[in-house]
Amino acid sequence: MKDTPGWASPGSAPSDGQEPEASGPAEPADRPDPAQQPGPDPQGPGTKWSNEQPPPGQWSAPTGPQAPGQTPPPPPPGPGWGTHPPAGPGGHGGYGGYGGYGGGHPGYGAPGGYGAWGSGWGGPPPAAKPGVIPLRPLGVGEILDGAVSTMRTYWRTVLGISLTVAIVTEILVILLQGFVLNDRTSTEALNDPSATLSELARATRDALLSSSVIFLISVIGAIAATALLTTVTSRAVLGKSVTTGEAWRDARPQVLRLFGLLFLLLLMTFGLLLAGAVPGILVAASGSGDGGAALAILGTLGTGIIALWLWFRFSLASPALMLEKQGIMKALSRSAKLVRGSWWRVFGIQLLATIIANIVAAIVVIPFTFLGGALSGDGAASFLNGTTDFGWTFLIVSGIGSVIGSMITFPITAGVTVLLYIDQRIRREALDLELARAAGVQGYGTGTPGS
Repeated sequence: MKDTPGWASPGSAPSDGQEPEASGPAEPADRPDPAQQPGPDPQGPGTKWSNEQPPPGQWSAPTGPQAPGQTPPPPPPGPGWGTHPPAGPGGHGGYGGYGGYGGGHPGYGAPGGYGAWGSGWGGPPPAAKPGVIPLRPLGVGEILDGAVSTMRTYWRTVLGISLTVAIVTEILVILLQGFVLNDRTSTEALNDPSATLSELARATRDALLSSSVIFLISVIGAIAATALLTTVTSRAVLGKSVTTGEAWRDARPQVLRLFGLLFLLLLMTFGLLLAGAVPGILVAASGSGDGGAALAILGTLGTGIIALWLWFRFSLASPALMLEKQGIMKALSRSAKLVRGSWWRVFGIQLLATIIANIVAAIVVIPFTFLGGALSGDGAASFLNGTTDFGWTFLIVSGIGSVIGSMITFPITAGVTVLLYIDQRIRREALDLELARAAGVQGYGTGTPGS
């Protein structure tokens, strides 16, 4: 291992100019030499130590009897890491200092003391945790737990922000669904076994259009919630609370840039999808409707994969923009830099968080959906048939359930995104040192126990 104070293995590095091979057990001076005749010890009777002494903290037991009045040194450690080495020059157990080799790092000591290799392997010291996460690289469970802990600890602020954003976005969805989408889109051909490929393509287009518009509004709401919840989560990492007013004052200077970032990401995404569908549209316009529809679907799927890759590559741009107070292009480059080499990890964690949040939200939304269907016969028929023609009663009742569900999904997805951003910066830029100083943790990263 590297010869660095606090991380060198036992006896692996020379100390005080000692050669490495001199650190083993010393031969007593009175052992007979097989090549010579035994004779009296020229330095006097009794057992003597070798002239070359090992460095402090590495004494070995002599093989001969001890001189009168001499305290025998402790026996050498046995196999494994369960034995306790002798005290070093610092007076504490270990190899010369606080719980490490050379006193450099307060690590790997037995619980409750400074012993380096006390009664068994003590593991690394616990990281400072002033808030909802420990200040070190995070695991998947710690990121999810941090998002939930933020919502549970600061529930007044978190749920207040989520409720406000959810109500506004759901009102927009209900009005758009009731006044526009019910009259302009039709997906009945999807349930008709005798429908032609052109009719199926048209119905698929209408379904995608309806879903995309609703998704667009939901994404706008999620971005707005993320803007406000970013401040809450970043303060929660430091163990500090923040009110809704403080969160808004902190986020307000960046809100327009955040929506500009959102517009650019959506333009990029839908531009790629449209570019993939253009060849099929041109083929269909030339008279080959079935072939054009198939080509448009294949092209959309192909460019959709590219759009998905870019979306998650830039998924950390929102917290980068809000916390670093940067411009749009700088936030995009920061996200690309942080995600580079970790795309699958970022994708997997955010996908897992989205699935968990939506499952929990569905537990709330589904009963309201069936209740709305029971109170509105037309809405129930449309829901069961998979069409988009919903009645007002169904839209309002199911919208109430969606608002409650969004109060759950917004904090989880926003919290996971912010904590992923913090985790990537801890891994790449040692952000934990800055966070520890901001939280008032004394001595963090200096090798001395923190307060």
